[in-house]
Amino acid sequence: MKKFFMILAAMAVMVISANIASAQDEQTAPAATEQVSASSSEVNPFDAKSEVPLHQALKTKFIEGGAGFMSLIIICLIIGLALAIERILSLSFAKTNYKKLLAKVEDALKEGGVEKAIEVCNNSKSPVATIFARGLAEADKGTEFVERAVVNQGGIEESGLASGLSWISLFIAIAPSLGFLGTVIGMIQAFDAIQAAGDISPNVVAGGMKVALITTVAGLIVAMILQVFYNYILAKIDNITVDMEEASRDLVDMVYDYEKKNK
Repeated sequence: MKKFFMILAAMAVMVISANIASAQDEQTAPAATEQVSASSSEVNPFDAKSEVPLHQALKTKFIEGGAGFMSLIIICLIIGLALAIERILSLSFAKTNYKKLLAKVEDALKEGGVEKAIEVCNNSKSPVATIFARGLAEADKGTEFVERAVVNQGGIEESGLASGLSWISLFIAIAPSLGFLGTVIGMIQAFDAIQAAGDISPNVVAGGMKVALITTVAGLIVAMILQVFYNYILAKIDNITVDMEEASRDLVDMVYDYEKKNK
């Protein structure tokens, strides 16, 4: 599933790159340059009364912010969203009703013993079922070994649930950093323009500062979007972890009762 989403992300990056290339071609054309410069003071993507379509307004701001840094920020958003969606789907599949599974395991344990119970666990692909199977495999050695096996397997499953989160947090940090870097470079270019013009007129300063701040806004928006997904994923992981802990405790109690009855 992760490879599938990374392929989708790569395709999205290629599409964005093609749009960037076409946007740059339009910007270099004289007619397009006049249109962008004329509309830059009029187009506001946050103005609901604006006659310009939202996608055209965003495209104009994208060109004004500079295709270099803006494209890197968009790539961070695409890859970060691909990883986040992959984690959300994986966690949704990993979520299971452990009480129903525990009841099935208990019935199988009574009817066919440990091997039958392990077979029931292997038929389920959830982390709780994996923990059950690992604990039941040590049932013949005693409750203490079952508890130890459950704890060890639980740690492995918990780390697997958090797979890919470090990359999402990386893009959360990189996106605003790229925006700030673009802002600093834009300010340097603005001061160069002031030095070349030999004048500190408001038009020269405001134009350079506006272009510089667009990258910061874009980076912060991307970081906030990914942060929402990141916190949602953490909440789902905590929920599944609680289920695993409760299920592990119930499994140890069930194995203990099974040993007492078969002594």
